[in-house]
Amino acid sequence: MEQAKQPASLRQILLAPGTLRLLALSALIGIPVSLFAFGFVSLEHELQHWVWHTAPDLLGYSRPPWWWGLPTLTLAGLLAAPIITRMTGAGGHVPAYGFGGPPTMPNETLSVILAALACLPLGVMLGPEAPLMAIGSGLALLSIRAAKRATEPELATVLGMAGSTAAISTIFGSPLIPVVMVLEGAALVAGGARILVLILPALVASGVGALVFTGFGHWTGLGIGALTLPQEPGAGLPDAGDFLWGIPMAALIGVLVALGKSAGLRVHGWVGVSAQRIILCAVAVGLCVTAYALTTGRSPEEVALSGQNTVGQLAADPSAWGVGALVALALFKLIGWGIALGSLRGGPIFPSIMIGAAIGIAFGSLPGFGMAPALAAGICAAGVAGTRLPVTGVVLAAALLGKESPTLMPLLVLSAVTALLASALIDRQRPADPAHLQPAPADA
Repeated sequence: MEQAKQPASLRQILLAPGTLRLLALSALIGIPVSLFAFGFVSLEHELQHWVWHTAPDLLGYSRPPWWWGLPTLTLAGLLAAPIITRMTGAGGHVPAYGFGGPPTMPNETLSVILAALACLPLGVMLGPEAPLMAIGSGLALLSIRAAKRATEPELATVLGMAGSTAAISTIFGSPLIPVVMVLEGAALVAGGARILVLILPALVASGVGALVFTGFGHWTGLGIGALTLPQEPGAGLPDAGDFLWGIPMAALIGVLVALGKSAGLRVHGWVGVSAQRIILCAVAVGLCVTAYALTTGRSPEEVALSGQNTVGQLAADPSAWGVGALVALALFKLIGWGIALGSLRGGPIFPSIMIGAAIGIAFGSLPGFGMAPALAAGICAAGVAGTRLPVTGVVLAAALLGKESPTLMPLLVLSAVTALLASALIDRQRPADPAHLQPAPADA
């Protein structure tokens, strides 16, 4: 009887010639992809600065006037509509579908670049992460001939993902976050929804365990030899009030972000390949930007852009924002974001985090709820609801919070699980994103 073939050991896999060649190729690909991504992000930021700072200043305004979002968003729609409806690749993935799907091909990359530069600097409420991942994938696959991509689809997938992670290696604040995102996303694809049955209990148990260990270490003064930094983090331990307010808040954020994503799918179904409807959606986003500026008297830039700068402003000086301004920021961002998700091009993660940060700081004024725990839980819940990746959401929030994250980790973990469960009530399983799989029809 023939002996069953033994699976290859880790040593055999790591030292195999094919693995070493793949690692070398990934390293070589990472250099040009990262350089191009750096140039792209720098150009996008320069254009953004010109639109929202230099141009208003030239017209005599110290900041963008309340009506500024109407012409900028109208222009975004006029520029993006022909790219989305006529170019191969349709400008990249529809952000309402989130991440995933097949790699972006080289012949689709130009439309991704043009759509991102048409949308992001002009204030479509989306982030740069999805276009960067698509650009990185398309550039990486330039190294493989089309015939080889057809005969070795697994190689194309691996190198496309390597290009994507190289392109976004720093915009999340840590090069580990894209890797965690890839691993968790791949686990969900390979294991299906059932993999969450392993991930979520592990998250809950580890969060409770961290709370018990941290609490008893604080109360008793005993050490356990854990891997830690010698300097104490700035935030205090979360108390009962932080959990009593934080868990319901995480559920609320999960539901709201899921509603925004579901609205994006409905908008995409209505828009189809109609250039006129894309322009109408861009104008509608501009109306949300204008309504925020008129309601609060603040700069329309705060709600129009992807959210990185606004999150930094919220975290740096929470007291500078009244509760009404925070509610308006979250509300108009959520509405405009939902419209943009289904009609324009960009990334869904950064805006969702900004929504969570605004809601978290608004809740932070409640009695017994600390501002740092509220901000942490809000960012984490929104990141999880926006990506549907609970571990990625926790790691992303921890990276943003820096030295405060160790003591806040139990609250982060429980907020992540709560937000994912709450969002699942609304955020149903999506079909594959069809927008980039074939060229747009010529008569669109």
